Amino acid sequence: MNAPEAFTIAQRATMAELRPCLEGVIPAVMATVAADGTPNVAYLSQVHHVDEHHVALSFQFFNRTRQNLLAHPRSTVLVTNPVDLHFYRLHLKYLRTETDGPVFERMKAQLAGIASHERLEAVFLLRGADIHQVLAIERVAPASAPPLPAPQVRPEPLAVLRRASQRLARSRTLDALLEAALDGLQHDLDMPQAMVLIADGAAGRLYTVASRGYATSGVGSEIALGHGVIGVAAREGTTVRINHMTSATLYNQALADSLGPRDAGAEIPYPGLRRPGSQLATPLVSAGRVLGVLFVESEQEMRLTHEDEDLLVTLAGQLAAGIDLMHESEEPCGEDGTAADADAAGAAAAPLLRVRRYRRDDSIFVNNAYLIKGVAGAILWKLLNDHRAGRSEFTNRELRLDNSLGLPDVSDNLEARLLLLHRRLGEQCPALRLQKTGRGCFRFDALAPVELAESP
Repeated sequence: MNAPEAFTIAQRATMAELRPCLEGVIPAVMATVAADGTPNVAYLSQVHHVDEHHVALSFQFFNRTRQNLLAHPRSTVLVTNPVDLHFYRLHLKYLRTETDGPVFERMKAQLAGIASHERLEAVFLLRGADIHQVLAIERVAPASAPPLPAPQVRPEPLAVLRRASQRLARSRTLDALLEAALDGLQHDLDMPQAMVLIADGAAGRLYTVASRGYATSGVGSEIALGHGVIGVAAREGTTVRINHMTSATLYNQALADSLGPRDAGAEIPYPGLRRPGSQLATPLVSAGRVLGVLFVESEQEMRLTHEDEDLLVTLAGQLAAGIDLMHESEEPCGEDGTAADADAAGAAAAPLLRVRRYRRDDSIFVNNAYLIKGVAGAILWKLLNDHRAGRSEFTNRELRLDNSLGLPDVSDNLEARLLLLHRRLGEQCPALRLQKTGRGCFRFDALAPVELAESP
């Protein structure tokens, strides 16, 4: 096939050079041929990078393009680099269609972002991910391309990764590790809006344990597995990146719907941006287990590149390993506890705290205000009852051995649950104080009189 007169073919290109073209900013054009030789040209919603030798194309309609592919598996796709407006022609061979798995879920999530931007949710329905082998890539430059401004110079990624990695390596506690990760995102990668969520496999949800750059921390807010980019990343164990997310109302409503029916007031608001332009969620994977999700977003569209994705996936791997290493020892505490005794006189004079537990889901309300639920709520209820009996010092080991708390047998994430409880108390009920006193131990104090009550 001869090149059009308006273009000149320069030379073969690589998949690495092609990746900026696969952001979905400029639609791709696909040419196929029917069994009788009749050509057909159509626009594509997505050309998705799979690996150095394969791409995935979105299968949305039973149309002429689909019929042609099934009859004749060869095709040609023209994509455009949105930065320099150079064109690339891909010569492809159709292999198979996937209707589940990481590639399909990533494409579905990204397509949902594009659909909400265009308000075409009913039309942008992904039926499958068509996997194609890349036979060749041609670089096609316009004969007289207008000059474009030079792209913004960004820090060298390996140097950025090194600084962020060093922050994590200096951390000695889970609290410090999470703050180091968020510091690195904010200062080294210029990603001020971010959060870390931990997976609760038994409940099928993720809960926020740390965040940065939002009006409220959202610590304790939950997202169901499989819902939104965060839930999909956790369920499929794969990174999801969307650079077209301007329709935040529909996205946030989907998050609220994913939580299902809940008691009035028994919900911690999700802290995300009101109108996000770009979002990326990457799973925290250690030893083959998804521990949680690292999530970043920006109001700016096209803010998160594939280089950012590669860097954040690497950083998430170190963060996940660190979370695993922070799994506390079950040895009894030594004599290095530093927490001060509670001020009993001040507690007696403080206003009464009326704490109510709902047994059906271990929801805890303090003076009719929702505080926390689930395993963290069960832990708090135990601490309150034991404190009323005269105890203040506790160990992680005894919590793990207490079957009434509902901790899973494997990967209980106890440290993350205690950190979540510590931060929720600090934000919403500082009169109840939980302090780490040493390796595998902590102290719980009530700086106000407490009245306990239970409901079904």
